[in-house]
Amino acid sequence: MKDKQIEKLIKSEEARQKKVINLIPSENYVSKDVLTALGSIFDNKYAEGYAHARYYGGQTYTDQLEDLCCARALKLFNLSSEKWAVNVQPHSGSPANLAVYLALVPIGGKIMGMALTAGGHLTHGQKVSITGKAWQPVSYGVDPKTEVIDYEALKAQAITEKPGVIVAGFTAYPRVVNFKKMREIADACGAYLMVDMSHFAGLVAGGAYPSPFEYADVVTTTTHKTLRGPRSAMIFSRKDKTKLNIKNEPVSISTLIDKAVFPGLQGGPHMGQIAAVAVTLKEDATPAFKKYAEQVVKNAQTLANELIKLGWHVISGGTDSHLVLVDTWMGGKGISGKEAEAKLEKAGIICNKNTIPGETRSPFDPSGIRLGSPAETTRGKKEKDFKAIAEKIDKVLRK
Repeated sequence: MKDKQIEKLIKSEEARQKKVINLIPSENYVSKDVLTALGSIFDNKYAEGYAHARYYGGQTYTDQLEDLCCARALKLFNLSSEKWAVNVQPHSGSPANLAVYLALVPIGGKIMGMALTAGGHLTHGQKVSITGKAWQPVSYGVDPKTEVIDYEALKAQAITEKPGVIVAGFTAYPRVVNFKKMREIADACGAYLMVDMSHFAGLVAGGAYPSPFEYADVVTTTTHKTLRGPRSAMIFSRKDKTKLNIKNEPVSISTLIDKAVFPGLQGGPHMGQIAAVAVTLKEDATPAFKKYAEQVVKNAQTLANELIKLGWHVISGGTDSHLVLVDTWMGGKGISGKEAEAKLEKAGIICNKNTIPGETRSPFDPSGIRLGSPAETTRGKKEKDFKAIAEKIDKVLRK
């Protein structure tokens, strides 16, 4: 590489990644094939528009690539192309979520999502996000005692608020979401049900977490995290669901979402990203990936159970997924999330500080940490390894 400064940074980051234990649940390690596709010649091509409807010439192979990526996405999640559409152009998860709201909820209308302290994401209607500025956010939380979703309370709140979209999904909620109940709640208040499965999409693909597709109108996901691909995103939407346009005519929500992505929010898609996503989706359709997804959950559950045995307050009493949320402050330990993150990094364990239910501290120095198993499971670690990791975490934080 001619640029030695950048080459040095790349090599330094490669060395850092190899020597640490990575417990950030939204990170993973991609294959060499994914990296090759991501840095391929497709990055040279501007492909504004959609396959077979571009605004530039020379699109023979970009069209084939986007068609192939869409087909693989539908196949991975066992979806019929007659009932479902998928858009693989969103640059990342945040604009994917933004596109759904732009398509389905008038500016100033209500969107209802999980509160940040309960495990929701910034793009689920938080006030510091554009999603909480352009739309009226309504947040739901968790039961303060069980630290899991109270669906009856959520239903009553939804009927009162009448949001246009209800978001089911999380960035720091360790339990399975009951999508059937979320569908019933959406129907009760006349809302579209959007599932953001960015964190658990790989678990769904591998059969280790319930699929939301039977109940959702729209499903968004990033393609890294548990899917183990590049940083990109996809939007799945039901073709039979409609919304009235300004002429009072029913229009497929898939059509509206496509228009929201382009030209509503983005210009040309990143074809190198789409190539890497296509590679990822093929890798995720293998028996080996199914075993991987199952092991991710086993490892996370081992980590949670061992930390509980060691006296730590694990939010909701455990996990059903790939992530574990630990109270390091309010459970009597008196270690802030920021301090815990720093101590663990010094010991070679990478995690992130995180808010927890009933949060009393600042998001910049909250009461907990978020741990995850995807990256280290990719490296081949199993239950015995995660038991040792839990013991190391305990030893470091008690110093």
